[in-house]
Amino acid sequence: MSAAAPTPRARRPLLRLQEGGLVLVILALGLLLTVFGGRVTLPLTRLNAAGEREMVFRTNAAGEREAVRVEQNKFLNAKNLAQVAKDTSFIAIMAVGATFIIISGGIDLSVGSIYALAAVLGAVVFRHFGPEGPGGGAPGWGGVLLGMAVCIGTATLCGLLNGGMIVTLRVHPFIITLGTMAIYRGLAFVITQGQSIGGFPAAFRGLVRWEVGDGLSLMPLAVMLLVAIGGGIYLSRLAAGRRIYAIGGNELASQYSGIQVNRVKLSVFVFSGLSAGIAALLSLGYYGSASSGDAQGYELNVIAAAVVGGASLSGGKGSALGALLGALVIQLISTGIVILDINQNYSQIIIGSVVILAVVLDQMNHWLARRRLLRAR
Repeated sequence: MSAAAPTPRARRPLLRLQEGGLVLVILALGLLLTVFGGRVTLPLTRLNAAGEREMVFRTNAAGEREAVRVEQNKFLNAKNLAQVAKDTSFIAIMAVGATFIIISGGIDLSVGSIYALAAVLGAVVFRHFGPEGPGGGAPGWGGVLLGMAVCIGTATLCGLLNGGMIVTLRVHPFIITLGTMAIYRGLAFVITQGQSIGGFPAAFRGLVRWEVGDGLSLMPLAVMLLVAIGGGIYLSRLAAGRRIYAIGGNELASQYSGIQVNRVKLSVFVFSGLSAGIAALLSLGYYGSASSGDAQGYELNVIAAAVVGGASLSGGKGSALGALLGALVIQLISTGIVILDINQNYSQIIIGSVVILAVVLDQMNHWLARRRLLRAR
C-alpha cells in the first residue's frame, strides 16, 4: 500500500485583501491623473562631456538658437514618477516604523521631531567636514560615515528614550510622544537658532543624488524598498515580529504566555526612531540642508500612511507593504492636487478625510468580523 501523498502547505497570498485594494486604488489614481492631468512642454536635456546635465539647443528656420522642447504627459513621465517615488520614500520609510508601533497597540507623535533633530545634528557634522568647514581637509568618506552614524544614531536614541519612558513610567505612548515631540523639535531649534545648516561633503550628496538615465535619482526609492522588504520579513517571518502582533491583539494574554511585553514595546519604538533617522539622512543628502522646521506635519502623513495601509489603531493588524502602499496613496493625492490645479490649501483637509475614512472602514471590518464569529457559534 503506497503512502499517502503529503498535504500541500497552504501558502499566504502575495497580496492580502487590504493590500490588493490599495494596489487597485493606486492604479485608479494613476489612470485618473494620466487622463485628466493634461500635457506639459519640457526642455530636453543631456549629459555633457563633464558629466553635467545641460539643455539641448537647435537653430530654427530664422537662424536663431532655441531650446529643444518635448511634450509629455503631466503625470505619466519618467521625471514626475521619479519625483513621486522620492517624495513617497521619506514618508513610507517612517510609516514602516510607525506601523510596528501601531501593530503593538501604541502611537508615536514624535516622528517628525525625531526626524528634525537627527537631521540637524547630522547636518552639523556634515558641515564640519564640508568644503567650508574646519574639517574640510580630512578624508571625505570619514566625515561622511561619521555624519551618517550621528544622524541615524540620534534618531535611534530618541526612539529608545520614547520606549524607555513608556515602559518605565507606564504612561500611554500618546502622552510621552506628545511631550517628546515638543522637546526634540525644541532641541533642534536651540542648536540651529532657527537657521538652516548646509555645506555638506560632495561625496555624501553625490551618493544620495546618484542618477541614472535621464537625470533620475533612484536612491530614495531603493532605500524605501529595502526598508519595506526588511520590515515585512521581520513582521511576517520572524518570531519577534509575531510577538508584536500578539501584544497588539491581546497584551494580557501575551504577558501570561511568557512574552516579554516591555522588551517588545521598547523595540518597536527603537525601530520607529531608526526609520525616522534613515528618512532624515536621505533628506540631508537630497536637499543639502537641514533646519529645525523640517518634517513639520509629518506626523499626520506618517500615521495616515500606516492607517490607510491597513494598520489598525486598536492594534494587532498591519504590514510593512501596506505602509508603503498607503504612503504612495497619500503622495498620489498630494501630487494630483498639484497636477489638477486644485487649491493646495485643501491638501491637509483631503488627507485628514482619507484617514477618517480608513478608520471607519477598519471599524466596519471589525464589526463584520465579530458578526461572522457570532454566526459561526
